[in-house]
Amino acid sequence: MTDQLRLMAVHAHPDDESSKGAATMAKYVSEGVDVLVVTCTGGERGSILNPKLQGDAYIEEHIHEVRKKEMDEAREILGVKQEWLGFVDSGLPEGDPLPPLPEGCFALEDVDKAAGELVRKIRSFRPQVITTYDENGGYPHPDHIMTHKITMVAFEGAADTEKYPEAEFGPAYQPLKVYYNQGFNRPRTEALHHAMLERGLESPYGDWLKRWDEFERKERTLTTHVPCADFFEIRDKALIAHATQIDPDGGWFRVPMDLQKEVWPTEEYELAKSLVDTSLPEDDLFAGIRDNG
Repeated sequence: MTDQLRLMAVHAHPDDESSKGAATMAKYVSEGVDVLVVTCTGGERGSILNPKLQGDAYIEEHIHEVRKKEMDEAREILGVKQEWLGFVDSGLPEGDPLPPLPEGCFALEDVDKAAGELVRKIRSFRPQVITTYDENGGYPHPDHIMTHKITMVAFEGAADTEKYPEAEFGPAYQPLKVYYNQGFNRPRTEALHHAMLERGLESPYGDWLKRWDEFERKERTLTTHVPCADFFEIRDKALIAHATQIDPDGGWFRVPMDLQKEVWPTEEYELAKSLVDTSLPEDDLFAGIRDNG
């Protein structure tokens, strides 16, 4: 491959890049791949999930600035580039019935118009591969679902000069592959759960698996397993950098690192679209691209 390999990861909020595919990105950075995280919103309506920081008046009043600084730190840890798309966090509506989404939020934007902002990023960065969420958002947060929608429109739209004229959006470009992050999959969760129990340890995944059955969650097709265990520590450091969202003593870190690396040393993806020939299953997001250089 004579051209520089480039990977774009499109995420809804700051912290999503560190909880979904972070070890994969760090691995590719170490190999010289150019990696750009595009963050759709500023996370302004995110709750403070770390109990150690709850009730902090400064954080509550300046959550947007705090989350931006957290993103800066995570970006440095992962070694990636990062850009904001500039939309406003929709929040996660709760209640029965659910309240309406707040006016002006990301999830209420016109899909084609919002996708145009991502088209600008794609045409500028020119990634061969893009990662994002599936049609359910990975979980049904309105911003995650909207992220899926605009990414799929932008994947096609980046090459469509009628819909997105070059004079306004930059020179046309066609990415070659788009993947859905599927790191939170049942086979991985069950494997780690049983390994914890076999070692006489308390598993954090018992309730997860019960909820999986209750919600009858559709099983996804895992097409691509990227070996990246050597970068799990970097992933965890990036997660901890998002201090308002991640409790360093919480469930994210209850599985011993040696067990993770032994039992499940990969991160998983679902190949959604490919304009190059590739053989499934894959162990590389650039399969079919490296080979055709």
